Amino acid sequence: MTDEKSMLPTGAEASDPDQALKSWREKIDDLDEQIQALISERAHAAVAVAKIKRAQQDALGAEAAEHTAYFRPEREAEVLKRVIARNTGPLDDEEVARLFRQIMSSCLALEAQLKIAYLGPAGTFTQQAALKHFGHAVNTIPLGTIDEVFREVEAGAAHFGVVPVENSTEGIVNTTLDAFMDSSVRVCGEVELRVRQHLLVGENTRTDAISRVYSHPQSLAQCRKWLDAHMPGVERYPVTSNADAARRVKSEWNAAAIAGDMAAEQYGLTQYASNIEDNPCNSTRFLVIGLQHILPCGDDKTSILVEMKNRPGALLRVLQPFEDAKLSLTRIETRPSRNGDWTYVFFIDFEGHEAEDVVQAVFSRLQAESVELKRLGSYPKAVL
Repeated sequence: MTDEKSMLPTGAEASDPDQALKSWREKIDDLDEQIQALISERAHAAVAVAKIKRAQQDALGAEAAEHTAYFRPEREAEVLKRVIARNTGPLDDEEVARLFRQIMSSCLALEAQLKIAYLGPAGTFTQQAALKHFGHAVNTIPLGTIDEVFREVEAGAAHFGVVPVENSTEGIVNTTLDAFMDSSVRVCGEVELRVRQHLLVGENTRTDAISRVYSHPQSLAQCRKWLDAHMPGVERYPVTSNADAARRVKSEWNAAAIAGDMAAEQYGLTQYASNIEDNPCNSTRFLVIGLQHILPCGDDKTSILVEMKNRPGALLRVLQPFEDAKLSLTRIETRPSRNGDWTYVFFIDFEGHEAEDVVQAVFSRLQAESVELKRLGSYPKAVL
């Protein structure tokens, strides 16, 4: 490991900066060669792992999928946490983890390229979340609705899907919660994305004549105060996604879009105003859905759906088992039950894994009190 003091200029380097630059560039070239050799060695190891897994699949047949899955979320989370734990700078933890995330993604693609369905079109924050979680060496599949993402994963046409579930400013995404009621997919992971909204214009936009702003309804809401202050007379047009807003602006001279960096790059737009979200800590949480049962990694969450009997004290009966077991709830939401009669379904996230005895005991108590208890899945907490 290089000592920080050894990186400081010596007396000779200070007196001859050209020679110092040459020396450090040679050192960087040498380090690059070593890094590249190690990455290649890691890739060869990934190929060897793939051969072992294929042999297991051939031996086990149809039952092999669960035991020999190429992408193991708990394994990925463990590796990234170790990367962060041993980081000594000067790059920050998140930047180092992102570098390793991409190396892992590229190596995994040598085993099998993952198909990731997401709420499209291309350039949405959901695609950005998918790439943050899986890296860029995956095949991302844009779909028109959240329900389509669920169906694509449930049918096995995609290995995983990524859907938004809540925003720190605008709250829960009800369509995602409702989709879990009728689907057999499981929650396999989560992604937290810092959402930066920009006002984007195209090369043909007349910025002094903008009369409409396109964006997804949630993005328009997240930027309401900025729009009131800076564009009070401009009409706001809600569309199906920020990427769709960016696509429209590309061909209109009197319109702008609110969207993120990926949409700007995808559709060749420029930032007329940056970071216009009202809440500087604006972020969105996404869920990774799939068909796998995820093993514990030691820092897990579990998501469940509980439909309680319609009687006084229903909420207390939901919460009491968690209190008694000292399990921390991270989210609880309610949605109307499909059964009617003014009954409600509780969507709950809590810390812990469904394989733990204490969690199983909570499930037993909830099962006795509820009309339905649906285990949506246990998964590693977001690392990046």
